[in-house]
Amino acid sequence: METTFTPYASLGGGVLIGLASVMLMATLGRIFGATGIVAGLLQPSSSSDWSWRALLLLGMISGPLTVMAITGEMPAVQVPVSTTMLVIGGFIVGIGVTLGSGCTSGHGVCGMARLSTRSITATTTFMIFTAITVYVIRHVIGA
Repeated sequence: METTFTPYASLGGGVLIGLASVMLMATLGRIFGATGIVAGLLQPSSSSDWSWRALLLLGMISGPLTVMAITGEMPAVQVPVSTTMLVIGGFIVGIGVTLGSGCTSGHGVCGMARLSTRSITATTTFMIFTAITVYVIRHVIGA
């Protein structure tokens, strides 16, 4: 399995995530945690709460369409695992997000920027288990 490094696309994505996080905090005083945003969309506390969450989610989903409008083609996405593995992975991530009280965007981007001990611990844990998972998948299982 080859991993292609894309420094400009990665930098651009990071800048956009950071900008969105700052704008959400500055305008609504909310943390940009994707799983919390989706959870609040599914069980909103009010219609205005649902509106900003829906718009933010729509913005996140529209990324590939924006790339297509600029470049004329959809971004290439290669997923080197089966649908079953994706579903299993999704459940594992869901369990981790629940146990960790947040996701990488909430803890890794916003929490660490606020020097939250809880978020630094959670992000360190995410990164350790990511490294272990990549090692096992690539070098032990050999996928």
